[in-house]
Amino acid sequence: MSDLIIGPDGVARCRWVGTDAEYARYHDEEWGTPLHGDRPLFEKMCLEGFQAGLSWISILRRRPGFRTVFHDFEPAAIAAFTDEDVERLMLDDRIIRNRAKILATIGNARATLELTAGSPGALDALMWSFAPTAPRPRPQRFADLAAITPESTALSKALKGLGYRFVGPTTMHALMQSAGMVDDHIAGCWKAS
Repeated sequence: MSDLIIGPDGVARCRWVGTDAEYARYHDEEWGTPLHGDRPLFEKMCLEGFQAGLSWISILRRRPGFRTVFHDFEPAAIAAFTDEDVERLMLDDRIIRNRAKILATIGNARATLELTAGSPGALDALMWSFAPTAPRPRPQRFADLAAITPESTALSKALKGLGYRFVGPTTMHALMQSAGMVDDHIAGCWKAS
């Protein structure tokens, strides 16, 4: 199986895109593009946590619903959620209805408020401080992609130390890839720089 896929537009992309138009858009416009800001990175962390054990496309297709029910991932709004909000979310089919992940999102919002109180940009700075500083070799094959790295393990440990949940090393590596902290576009992909 090829490590690249040629889309209907004739463009070579990473194999995981498959034939899904939304995946192709996400790959081309978001995945691996540097993402900054406390709120955008908080959203990415929450969505990656919801993705644990599921396919990313299932989260991507529900992202508009997630953004609606979680108030565009504004930590202050989510931190104020009550038990009644949790029960409401458990009945909302626009999102993944997993109580532990919903509770983690609320707890992570509270941890983010604590981290960024009086220090806007602190979550961004913390996350990006774990991005590799030395360039890594371009992955030549899909098999070259790691699921866990020393950097994602260290980021996971730092976040857990601050009270964050659903931020394991694999989840944090997926975040680092999607937020452009690492560039894992396969050699030959049009996005490979």
